[in-house]
Amino acid sequence: MGKTKAKETPLMKQYNAIKAKHPGAILLFRVGDFYETFGEDAVKASKILDIVLTKRANGSASHIELAGFPHHSLDTYLPKLIRAGNRVAICDQLEDPKEVKGIVKRGVTELVTPGLAYNDNVLDKRRNNFLASIQFGKDRLGIAFLDLSTGEFMCAEGHQSYIEKLLQSFNPSEVIYSKAAKGAAGTLLKNDFHTFHCEDWVFQPAYTYEKLTNHFETNNLKGFGVENMELGITAAGAILYYLEETEHKQVKHIVSISRIAEEKYVWLDKFTIRNLELVYPQQEGGVPLIQILDRTQTPMGSRMMKKWLVLPLKEKALIVERQKSVNFFYENSELREELFSHLKHVGDLERLISKVAVGRINPREMNHLKKALNYTLPIKELLKTQQNGALKKLSDQLNSCSYLLEKIDKELLEDAPMLTHQGGIIKNGVDSDLDEYRKLANSGKDYLVQIQQREVQRTGITSLKVAFNKVFGYYLEVSNTHKDKVPPEWIRKQTLVNAERYITEELKEYEEKILHAEERLIALEQKYFQLLVQDAGDYVEQIQQNARVLATLDCLLSFAEVASENKYCAPKIADSDAIEIKDGRHPVIEKQLAIGEDYVPNDIYLDNSSQQVIIITGPNMAGKSALLRQTALIVLMAQMGSFVPASFARVGIVDKVFTRVGASDNLSKGESTFMVEMTETASILNNLSDRSLVLMDEIGRGTSTYDGISIAWSIVEYLHNHPKCKAKTLFATHYHELNQLANDFPKVKNFNVAVKELGNKVVFMRKLQKGGSEHSFGIHVAQMAGMPNPVVLRAAEIMKFLEKDKQLQQHKENIKDIPKNNYQLSMFELDPKFKKAQELLEALDINTISPVEALLKLNEVKKMLE
Repeated sequence: MGKTKAKETPLMKQYNAIKAKHPGAILLFRVGDFYETFGEDAVKASKILDIVLTKRANGSASHIELAGFPHHSLDTYLPKLIRAGNRVAICDQLEDPKEVKGIVKRGVTELVTPGLAYNDNVLDKRRNNFLASIQFGKDRLGIAFLDLSTGEFMCAEGHQSYIEKLLQSFNPSEVIYSKAAKGAAGTLLKNDFHTFHCEDWVFQPAYTYEKLTNHFETNNLKGFGVENMELGITAAGAILYYLEETEHKQVKHIVSISRIAEEKYVWLDKFTIRNLELVYPQQEGGVPLIQILDRTQTPMGSRMMKKWLVLPLKEKALIVERQKSVNFFYENSELREELFSHLKHVGDLERLISKVAVGRINPREMNHLKKALNYTLPIKELLKTQQNGALKKLSDQLNSCSYLLEKIDKELLEDAPMLTHQGGIIKNGVDSDLDEYRKLANSGKDYLVQIQQREVQRTGITSLKVAFNKVFGYYLEVSNTHKDKVPPEWIRKQTLVNAERYITEELKEYEEKILHAEERLIALEQKYFQLLVQDAGDYVEQIQQNARVLATLDCLLSFAEVASENKYCAPKIADSDAIEIKDGRHPVIEKQLAIGEDYVPNDIYLDNSSQQVIIITGPNMAGKSALLRQTALIVLMAQMGSFVPASFARVGIVDKVFTRVGASDNLSKGESTFMVEMTETASILNNLSDRSLVLMDEIGRGTSTYDGISIAWSIVEYLHNHPKCKAKTLFATHYHELNQLANDFPKVKNFNVAVKELGNKVVFMRKLQKGGSEHSFGIHVAQMAGMPNPVVLRAAEIMKFLEKDKQLQQHKENIKDIPKNNYQLSMFELDPKFKKAQELLEALDINTISPVEALLKLNEVKKMLE
């Protein structure tokens, strides 16, 4: 007998139809007071959320997995699903179940993705949540970034290396691209990002251009400075389509789009951002530069600081303008403290106003908005009174929004709850009906007592009672003694043994009012709150501007605070090509030192004509890498507008910083250390400019010594002799053979990191001094690291042998002649005396024997051999 197809229940039929529209998303299906997930979604959700997986009947003889949670727990569970990289479709009941016969109409009200979220529990306050979109051209790419929670919208275009750098700097939570570009996107993005691909037609230039002009209500995009960026525009337009597709229809807060102008900012390739640990540490538990510099008091200040860090400036005027403000705050610590104390209370103004624009703000957040606007006023006044043009300009750019501030203050209760259906939102005096309903809802008993007292006086019925029953509502009860005093307008409803019950018009009206008062009260409060949200919606642009100004102020204050605390100096920004640093320190390492230990500062001088390439030799652990990194960080901090960790600094503006620091194996992706090193080095040599700063650390160590020295040698020659680009270079190496280069090339100079030998110990002085170093102390470092003594001794022996002849080309021959490790023992085979001596020596443990014991044993061996 053939199987009959299991028939679906109406609910599951509805579920399957909605699920079919969003196959890639987990569907949260509202059923009564629960959000339910079914089938594969339920299996996934139960694992991620750690909730119970059960089964429910799905029509005849069929079951389906089920996992759910109460609807009020959405804020707890949604972030977990998103952080696990899922897209989540929230499907709500679109009708009131009480008023519907049969199945309730349902639909997806929002599709939350890793890159599109408003939920505070999904978002990290101190960083942007960017959605990126990429359009692949023939040899260039377009990219756009949108933070839906703040309305920030940007686009750019350029070669793949530029797009890679932007992806690393902005670190989007999700990246979209067209189906046709799946292969190219896979190569570019690897597995580093959550991705989603759209249909190819979404990325058509004509369609996306129109999408943007319709959204901004403009004829063209010239006003935004992006008109000629076809690839960037295409990527940006695709984002607007994606918003619609994910049910994000309210986008009033996206008021403009800006161009990330490549020519305005220092070029930092993706390796450099990683190597210098600007925003993220390379090792777990490491400290990135942002952690030292970020003392901001507001979330939007913290987000701006990250942008300043990965986009240092190249225009002298802009750098100096920031620097002047930092200097002003540096010198006025009281003003700094006062401004910080106000900023502390502002909160996340940028995300609050976005919630207003999309109608998602709740009453409690509206009070936060009021608080933020209130604390903006004293900031505006303080800046206005300063003798500093830049600060007065910032004051002018702050909007008081006094009408909105007064309106929220006048209408919204201070302790309004989060949810609008709880009541207790709107103040008294806003609407007489509202006041009346509140009085009825809150003081019903008092009102009944008033009626009772009034009627007792009017009629003289002293035993009059007011009560309520479900049959005919509120009534007046009169005992038989006072029956004759009942006024004619009272209507008798019930006769008891010793009393009668009456109703009156007034009681009926009151009953009507009191029973619906709560309902109407909440409806009216919601109405007034919505009107308040609409009014606030007219201030989106002004408040977004306030948020930007306050974020800028916050970053400048933060720079001043850090400079004051860590004794930084104001760098001079010069038009020359020289970089001059006196007593430079590493801003991160100096904060990690043990108490009582001081960081050893160093001087650096580089220019294009006399000292273009510095070769720094010295042993491992002597501080070569720290010196390289600190030079780059000081230059970048100066070009962000910050003070720098040095006693003096003059920085000729740098337009590109390249670093090749440390060996970062990529074995999981099938690349050797050496391959990675050469790829990164090639990227540097192919992108040089005349104002580049290049830092190279231990180039060539991923291969054999001869290869390594040859490659390092030729790289230094290339950098020195480049016809157009005299890139300033710090080249750290433990190949002291490279010191020879200074004799042949006038702009190559040798320096070494000082090391002192005390007996058999090595003391690292961490001080840079002129001249090359003689040898590498690698064996001493091995000893300090706890390498077993026999290994250290053997290494020293081999090294001594090799050092007999310093000429590089003869090393190869010498290696053949290195004495074999067993040569000492061959003599013992000649004589039985030697056999005894051998046994004695073999029984010794040289790792534990003391010097005196060793002498005694040696004497013993000598006697045996006599």
